[in-house]
Amino acid sequence: MRNHGGASLPNRGETGRWNPDFYFAQHTQNIQPLGAFTSEKEWGQWRKELTGRLMPLLGKFPEYPVPLAPVLLERTERPDHIRERVEITTYEGLRMPMYILFPLESRHEPRPVVLALHGHGYGSREIVGLEPDGAERAESPGLHKDFAIEWVRRGFIVIATELLGFGDRRLKEDLIDDPKKSSCQRLALALLMAGETLAGYRVYETMRALDYIELREEADVKRIGCMGISGGGMIASLVSALDERIGAAVISGYANTFEDSILSRSHCLDNYIPGILQEARMADLIGLIAPRPLLIEAGSEDQVFPIEGAKRAYTILEQIYEAAGVKKKLAADFFNGGHEISGHIAYDWMEEQFGMGNVNRV
Repeated sequence: MRNHGGASLPNRGETGRWNPDFYFAQHTQNIQPLGAFTSEKEWGQWRKELTGRLMPLLGKFPEYPVPLAPVLLERTERPDHIRERVEITTYEGLRMPMYILFPLESRHEPRPVVLALHGHGYGSREIVGLEPDGAERAESPGLHKDFAIEWVRRGFIVIATELLGFGDRRLKEDLIDDPKKSSCQRLALALLMAGETLAGYRVYETMRALDYIELREEADVKRIGCMGISGGGMIASLVSALDERIGAAVISGYANTFEDSILSRSHCLDNYIPGILQEARMADLIGLIAPRPLLIEAGSEDQVFPIEGAKRAYTILEQIYEAAGVKKKLAADFFNGGHEISGHIAYDWMEEQFGMGNVNRV
């Protein structure tokens, strides 16, 4: 067969001729590498400008926060901690449940706080020692390893939010299926069509959880840490970058490059922020946490956020923290394991950031 110009058309059996792989590999290479900072002032200006560009991409946050209207839903005393479930208003007409864990040991002075953000799974119950139906843990804790429990045992007050689209915050049609099935796809698409993002909603709702904990006299709101894994690691990164009430952050199973993770395989739609590739690399966004302390965890066998990308991201983070004059505040735990919480360094590291010690453990 010939075209109108008389030249032969390519054989459709020629492998790869029409595959768009090469084109899109080049198409995503439009981010310029981080330039060398010659002063902390230049770094500070870069941080200010990037933060300003990030906010509109996430979607507009409410100009005036609605009243939290908190309600205590349940209170359970465990052998070594108290578990409350509280719900608050985040957006007008939208309520969010969360677990608040308190050390059982009473103390007169307020305790430091850790914001614990779950990844994909069955929601906040998965990190506070509960099964999907709310029963006390009987099976293996899985990749999350009940990390909220570890924090409360070390003397922290823990906030474990139910991220939008998981657990009890799924669409009705998803509640009848596997408890680990999320509603991320439909929620993300609906928000994208409205010029908003699921990431933006989760970030803002997490900030509202901090608004709530400021009302609790048991909490030392000048000492707030944050830890999240996988999709929760994404939200932990963005919340810690944008909300300076968070004094130290642990990002587990997320810190990477877009090319090595989000763009190299199929990911949940909640990872996507339209236009972000024109503004920053993933490590640049995480680097907005500087000058506050940051630790990243990455497993050697992680197939979701590969270790090679994590190490490349860490190199960029080292440049950012050095430019900020706080390189010693950056740390990493590259551990032998998969897509999971490590904690081998993180728990002691966070205690050190807030001047705590073994005396605080319960």
